[in-house]
Amino acid sequence: MSETKQFKTETKRLLNLMINSIYTNREIFLRELIANASDAIDKYHYLSLTDDSLEKRNDYKIDLSFDKKERTITISDNGIGMTLEEIENNLGTIAKSGSKEFMEKLNKDNISEDDKRDIIGQFGVGFYSSYLVAEKVDVLTKSPYSDKAYLFTSDGIENYSVDEAEKNSVGTTITLYLRANEEDLNYDEYLEEFKLKSLVKKYSDYIRYPINMDCETSVPKKDKDGNDTDKYETVIKNETLNSMIPVWKKNKSDVKDEELNEFYKNKFYDYQDPFDHLLYNVEGNITYTALLFIPEKAPYDLYTNKYEKGLQLYTKGVFIMDKCKELIPDYLRFVKGVVDSSDLSLNISREMLQQNKDLEKIASYLEKKILKHLSDMANDEKERYIKFFKNFGINLKFGIYNTYGAKSEDLKDLLFYKTINNESMISLKEYVLNMKPDQKDIYFVSAKSKDEVLAMPQMDAVKSKGYDVLILTDEVDEFVFQVMQKYDDHQFKSINQGDLDLLDSKEKKSIEKIAKDKKDFISKVKDALGDKVKEVKISTRLKDSPVCLVSGDGISFEMEKVMNDLPNGETIHAERILEINPHHPIFKVLEKVQDNKEELKDYAEVLLDQALILEGFKVENPSELIKKMCDIMVKASGITSTEETTEVVDAEVVE
Repeated sequence: MSETKQFKTETKRLLNLMINSIYTNREIFLRELIANASDAIDKYHYLSLTDDSLEKRNDYKIDLSFDKKERTITISDNGIGMTLEEIENNLGTIAKSGSKEFMEKLNKDNISEDDKRDIIGQFGVGFYSSYLVAEKVDVLTKSPYSDKAYLFTSDGIENYSVDEAEKNSVGTTITLYLRANEEDLNYDEYLEEFKLKSLVKKYSDYIRYPINMDCETSVPKKDKDGNDTDKYETVIKNETLNSMIPVWKKNKSDVKDEELNEFYKNKFYDYQDPFDHLLYNVEGNITYTALLFIPEKAPYDLYTNKYEKGLQLYTKGVFIMDKCKELIPDYLRFVKGVVDSSDLSLNISREMLQQNKDLEKIASYLEKKILKHLSDMANDEKERYIKFFKNFGINLKFGIYNTYGAKSEDLKDLLFYKTINNESMISLKEYVLNMKPDQKDIYFVSAKSKDEVLAMPQMDAVKSKGYDVLILTDEVDEFVFQVMQKYDDHQFKSINQGDLDLLDSKEKKSIEKIAKDKKDFISKVKDALGDKVKEVKISTRLKDSPVCLVSGDGISFEMEKVMNDLPNGETIHAERILEINPHHPIFKVLEKVQDNKEELKDYAEVLLDQALILEGFKVENPSELIKKMCDIMVKASGITSTEETTEVVDAEVVE
């Protein structure tokens, strides 16, 4: 006889929350119900290991079907089923967890670890996701521990009923009566074969038991002799929709690179094999498996706002989220892969997963493992690592910069750079190992090529010492060095910023004496240039070149260019300091004209403009620069008027 009961008060509140808030993605109802079916089969299998009254079986399966006319979807399993008491506890009270209680009992029983399998989620919570798409749900179930079968029926709002029923086999069959279509919600799509197959593939492909469904398929018609013809007919064939064993669950020794490569290309829509893969199986406080890939090339949109980082998240083979961004730090956003954990509850919404502490622990572990893998590659397979670094090194640099140097210790030995003394890129560690005995600092310069660096006037003293210089080619490089400040005990020094301590004591005394003796002259040059430069000084870094432009401490020239290229950024200027080589003939020329303010101004401005051009800056008035250079050349030639030039030309014409 049918008995109608009301849900408990807390259950009704949780139902409303569940249907309208927690499960924001309606299509996961099928994931939940298939997961529960797998859970029920797990339970039967475990119990059969120690309970002789249960039949030992190997025919476990989950059946899926739909009826367009009746508007129903049916999910059936041959698992443990439920007794009347279990129906009340697991379906009548949403907060009650049959799976959780079973797991607690399982941990107390003497069952070997080899026979234990994971149990998915809390049955009661997952079951009620049915009402995301159904207006009524029937649950027909029979337990091997009960002589009777029962039918649970409810609309998921106020009441439910439980009746005795007929069922010949052990297990559970859930029938969903779909809601009518609404203005912006199409429930009919769940009555299409293609849709159901795609949902199984997306969410439940790695459930360990076969998920079967009768599907339409096209086959060749047979002739009277039983041979295939060129005509086709549609037949109904029972198909297994899921692959069951995920590649990441296989033993490492059983998985070939070719299989991993195919999995990567199919899963992440890449036409190239991955550059590298990492497979981890972790057991402990948190148990999970991770299969990670580094692409051969950076995705075309990797550095755009449209790119979504994240790893695919599974729990016990059940798909939870496509791109769980909490599992991977921003600077490793190029890493793709899957994480499958037995410690994450299946019945947590995506929003709640983002706050899950276990996710944070997994993410921290994965970050360390990836960095360890890259470090081993850098040490043992340098050329291969350089190939990786050319593709993704800028991400590691951003890892330091975006954390204000907090990741410096983790990432510093993964940074590689071109230098003036090496054909191949080297690490900061290698740079330090190869430093000259008298060298204290690490020298660097921002440039596009080695030739460009070697042509810089600021390189004179560094080259004379034989010191190596790092060539920074990415815009973020100088910002990285600024937040790092030093590598071990060696400061980073730009060859075109601030003072460089490159002189021995004798040279220092000589420069100090020249600077003192020529103080008035240097002051006149500064006055001639006005506020175009912050300072004019005797150079300690020039050997062959007449002048160079350097920046003061703080903002460098490279930083100025980067910051001023940012959209809506404020215009900033690095301090400009003009250094003059006291041993170059141009110094004598300037001294010679120092009492002629107009002439000194022309000479000084020409030299400043030349220095600006060498630094990649635009001069304020190119035509004025050209005029001044022409005037200087004319004066140097001894020709003092246009009449003299005209006479020469006229004489050539007469001849």
